[in-house]
Amino acid sequence: MQEKQTWRDILAEITQDPSERQHILVTLNVKSITLSRWLSGETFPRANKLYQFLNLYPQYREQILSLLRDEKGMSEFTNPIEDDTPLNIPPEFYIELFKTRASVAENLYYWTLCNQILQNALTQLDPNRLGMSLWIARCMPPAGPSQQVRSLYESEGIGTPPWKENLEHDGMFLGAESLAGHVVTVFHYKVVNDLTAENTLVPVAYSEYEKSCAIFPILYAGRIAGVLSAASTQYNYFNAQNRLTLLQKYADLTAMLFPPEEFYEPAQIALHVMPPQKAQKPLFAHFNDLTRRMMMEASSRNQPANKNEAEQHVRAQLEEQLLHYAIEHTFPGDG
Repeated sequence: MQEKQTWRDILAEITQDPSERQHILVTLNVKSITLSRWLSGETFPRANKLYQFLNLYPQYREQILSLLRDEKGMSEFTNPIEDDTPLNIPPEFYIELFKTRASVAENLYYWTLCNQILQNALTQLDPNRLGMSLWIARCMPPAGPSQQVRSLYESEGIGTPPWKENLEHDGMFLGAESLAGHVVTVFHYKVVNDLTAENTLVPVAYSEYEKSCAIFPILYAGRIAGVLSAASTQYNYFNAQNRLTLLQKYADLTAMLFPPEEFYEPAQIALHVMPPQKAQKPLFAHFNDLTRRMMMEASSRNQPANKNEAEQHVRAQLEEQLLHYAIEHTFPGDG
């Protein structure tokens, strides 16, 4: 009778290649004897080392996690990872942030401070680089006959492997079909510990890597400007109070990036269903070209060619097209 495959069999197969073995030793910062003991079953890697290994070989991630969940004593890989997250944002970061705020040019204010906040949040929330993405999704300005907020757009995003470092070009529109849209509608955060379980709502910028997520509203004076979303490659990653507390503090800090007029009352929120990402990508492929064209047209009329304003006009046009698309087409949920 053939023995059941274990995660060590996969590790052994990978390390048959000397270059791959060396890559693992260097990246995980372990000795050859340690790796040999893992292979023999004499010792077991610490959680952070194992998750680093999974990030090196994402093609084996689900297979190895499935084998680990079946292995006796390995409940730590289905239960929350040990929560050693600090409860507070470092005071030094506030000093750096306010220095930047005082000196940055107005047209770069949002982008510069946003990235500074997201980078610091990512460092604190994913110190072992197990795999996380962070997004800010902003409310689109009220439009249409009712002059209400009809969708969100993902303005800034960053990640650690397996995500790209800069996710900005993957940003899409989100609506009532999304977890982000749900958070904006109810003005309250949402946590999902297992995104592979049946769920009728999709998270922010859903990808195959996401296993859990937490989404917090960005609030000011009882109004909302959008959401701060975090997604992890680990199940139950946000089922840990310290991480949620810290993420809440970053959402509160993010509120300083928005002018008061970009925060909307509950009565101003009426999200529509937006098409899935695969239907949006063809339109977004031309986003930069459309922005440049709009700026050139403004310049030809001797009007100031403001890039931020041009981008906002293009987003408004794309939002209108996608809303019509959503009405005219029946499509399955994305993800």
